Amino acid sequence: MRKLLLAVLLACLAAPAWAHGGWRITKDHWSQADEDGFGRFVQAIGESNCSSSESCLRNAANPYRNTDQAFVDIDVDCAKLPYLLRAYYAWKNGLPFSFVNAVSGEGGDLRFTKTANRAVSRHDFIDTGAGINGPDAIRQTLETVFSGTYRTDASEKRGILSDFYSPALAPGSIHPGTIVYDVNGHVGIVYRVDGDGRAYYMDAHPDFTITRSVYGAQFGRSPARLGGGFKNWRPFKLVGAHRDGAGHLLGGHMAFAENDQIPDYSLVQYVGTEVNPTGDVKKARYTYNGIKLGFYEYARVAISGGKMDYNPIYELRQTMRTMCNDLGDRAQYVNLAISDGIANKEHPSRLPNNIYGSDNTEWENYATPSRDARIKAAAQQFYRDMGDMIALWIKRDPRIVYDGNFLKTDLQQAYEEESSACKITYMSSGKRPITLTYDDIMKRLYRLSFDPYHCVELRWGAQGDEAANCGDGRQKRAWYEAEQRLRNQSDRTYDAQMSFDVAELNAHGKSTGIDNPPPVDVKALIDAMGDRVPFEGMAAVGR
Repeated sequence: MRKLLLAVLLACLAAPAWAHGGWRITKDHWSQADEDGFGRFVQAIGESNCSSSESCLRNAANPYRNTDQAFVDIDVDCAKLPYLLRAYYAWKNGLPFSFVNAVSGEGGDLRFTKTANRAVSRHDFIDTGAGINGPDAIRQTLETVFSGTYRTDASEKRGILSDFYSPALAPGSIHPGTIVYDVNGHVGIVYRVDGDGRAYYMDAHPDFTITRSVYGAQFGRSPARLGGGFKNWRPFKLVGAHRDGAGHLLGGHMAFAENDQIPDYSLVQYVGTEVNPTGDVKKARYTYNGIKLGFYEYARVAISGGKMDYNPIYELRQTMRTMCNDLGDRAQYVNLAISDGIANKEHPSRLPNNIYGSDNTEWENYATPSRDARIKAAAQQFYRDMGDMIALWIKRDPRIVYDGNFLKTDLQQAYEEESSACKITYMSSGKRPITLTYDDIMKRLYRLSFDPYHCVELRWGAQGDEAANCGDGRQKRAWYEAEQRLRNQSDRTYDAQMSFDVAELNAHGKSTGIDNPPPVDVKALIDAMGDRVPFEGMAAVGR
């Protein structure tokens, strides 16, 4: 019996502290090996099939899943997901952790302020001898952070520093674990970076689902003062701590690296690569090896280390698949509004104060203006990118890699294949399944209603016979028609006052949208392709 008790005691002493919920700090900083390990952890989660934070922590991709007990029963939205993964990994690996637990700003809703928020306090998790309760510490973090936590000046050097810094757009600087912040109120975390510079990210939503996409124009540009774009976790060190007999670090405080102490700190994503005395993001210009590029193209090229060749067929297929995923995610939100009966309710007499960032819980949970705007922005960028590639091919630019004979025909075939493979099916008000291809949706993209009080047919931009079973009466139809100019725009103006009624929308005043939306019909662009310039022969050797 004595030997058995001794064996049990030794087993308990040998077990990792986190097996019992205890967070024991054994390292005073995150080494490069720790950062790499965190990146692998995030990548494994991202490449799994998990669809919520709870299912992700339970997934086989999480090597610590059998040590959590009930802690995994936790769901988060987009702003909380990066903090959840970071704090969780710190807990499981004996790493120190600290977070900004309060920000202040001007202009009302701290998620959408015109000026930067400032970190006014932070909380360091310090072991005083009994260990830190890991689940409680993480819940404390998640109860505090929100998208406004990310809305801090990327060049800030004073006071309490933010949890992040602005990284260079370079190989290795953008990696799994890097955060992508959209100042329009959305946050993603990168889980994979391709050799051609594509940054794949996952993001959580108010209904706690997790989706995946590729970084691009759906993340709007931001001035440095608002901190949009790529963010890396700021390095810090636990100083003044002492080790107990078991090697645990007790006491101390966190000291954070300032921007100029971080090797890959850079403001290039805001100010450009060319001289820009104003620092205005709208005046930023980007050049790589002497070639002028748009921002999103530059980001890919710079992250890849200079890969500037493009295969139009590959680019088209990859982009369409990414956008198809985004459309599928949208379908979930539309279905939720229908199943919860929101579409059957009377339409409110006015829109929320701002359709993109509302404190109206029902609108916030069921409307899709921000999600739709991101899809439209991505579609517009796809149209521009494909147009640029076609123009380069016509000029025989060596950056276009294509070894076929008929690019137009091959692009048409690839488009039809990807469009047919991307099917969104919704159940009509008459209980009849309606299936839309990618091309169907692109042709009606600006008719898709973001308004959760509309019937499912209008949510998918139906007209004619397809919309015959829609039960929306004259009032709701009037709202749909009046909201068209809002549907035409992809810019999200979170600071605009938008509590319009139908008459005010029809008056076409400020912040009511635009008359003519940008083109998105890539198929028409391909069909209209011109001929290549005549080949003039090679220069003589030696010239």
